[in-house]
Amino acid sequence: MFVRIVRFTGVTSDRIKAVAARIEAEDGPPPGVPTTELKLMFDEAQGTAVVFQYFETAEEMKAGAQALGAMDASETPGTRVSVDMCEMVLERTII
Repeated sequence: MFVRIVRFTGVTSDRIKAVAARIEAEDGPPPGVPTTELKLMFDEAQGTAVVFQYFETAEEMKAGAQALGAMDASETPGTRVSVDMCEMVLERTII
């Protein structure tokens, strides 16, 4: 499993609600983005958002990154400040 993690600044509550509503209304990821899971976090006090996009393979993550990197900035929660592309080495749920 591979994860693309994107951090945004300058995010407002209204903007995050609009982005979340648009994502919820779609049938799946955008064309060219073979993600299997998406998580969106928002810190209103700091005006930041973090997006986790999950992919089955490194190649799919790279293809998705290329398509997502070409997105119009108006479709994102705020100003993109960092992108990490990682292999998930551990996932553990503690009860």
